Amino acid sequence: MKKFISWNVNGLRAAVKNGFPEAFQKLNADIFCLQETKLQEGQIDISLPGYHQYWNYAEKKGYSGTALFTKEEPLSVTYGMGIPEHDHEGRVITAEFPDFYVLTVYVPNSQGELKRLPYRMDWEDAWRQYILSLEEKKPVIYCGDLNVAHEEIDIKNPSTNHHNAGFTDEERAKFSRLLASGYIDSFRYLHPEDRDRYSWWSYRMKAREKNVGWRIDYFVVSEKLKDHIKGAEIHDEIYGSDHCPVELDID
Repeated sequence: MKKFISWNVNGLRAAVKNGFPEAFQKLNADIFCLQETKLQEGQIDISLPGYHQYWNYAEKKGYSGTALFTKEEPLSVTYGMGIPEHDHEGRVITAEFPDFYVLTVYVPNSQGELKRLPYRMDWEDAWRQYILSLEEKKPVIYCGDLNVAHEEIDIKNPSTNHHNAGFTDEERAKFSRLLASGYIDSFRYLHPEDRDRYSWWSYRMKAREKNVGWRIDYFVVSEKLKDHIKGAEIHDEIYGSDHCPVELDID
C-alpha cells in the first residue's frame, strides 16, 4: 500500500511554525505533495530524513510554488508543463515512478471579479492536454489545490457562491471534462454521499469553526488505477493552514 498526502500549506515558512513538522511525521506518507509554498530557493532548509525533495518556485517572490517529497526516488522529475506562458509560477511538478506518474499542481485562482478566468480557461485546456500526453505512457495520479468545488455537495453555500471564483459554471465544466477524459475524483468515488467534508475554509467569519467550507483539494486518479484505490480521506483535524491535508491510498 502506498500512502499519498497533498496539502496547500499557504506559505511553508508559516506552516512550519504552526505544526507542519509534527503533522508531516504523523501522516507518514510515502509521497507528500505541497502547494502554495510561497518560497524562493534557499529560503527554507527543511530536514526530512528518508525523503527525496523536489521544489518548483515561482519567479514572483512569496507566491505560488509547489514541492514533492518522496521516500522512493523517482525515475525522472520535470517542472512545469513545458509551456513558457504557464511555467513561470511554479505550479506543477511531475514525478515518474515505475507504474504511474504523480503530479502536484496548484491550479490558478480566477480571482476577484473573475479577472483571471480567461487565463484559467487557457490553463485548464493546457493541463488536460498535458495529463493526457502522460497517460499515453502510463497512468496518472495528480493532486493539489484545484481551486474548484466540483459539485454543490462540495461547497457549503452553493447558491450564494455560484458566480464566485472556484464555483463558476466554466471552472466546474472544465473539471467535468477532465474527469470524463478517463479520471476519477478519488474522494467522491469512495464517499459518494458524504456531505460537509471540506478542505478549505476562509479565515473570515469563523468559517472553519462553523465548517463553512469548500472541497477544492483533490487526488485525481486515472481510471486504469480504479481498482487499486483503497482509501481517500480529508484530514480536517489537522490545522496549520487555511487548507487541510487530503489523502489517497493505493495498493
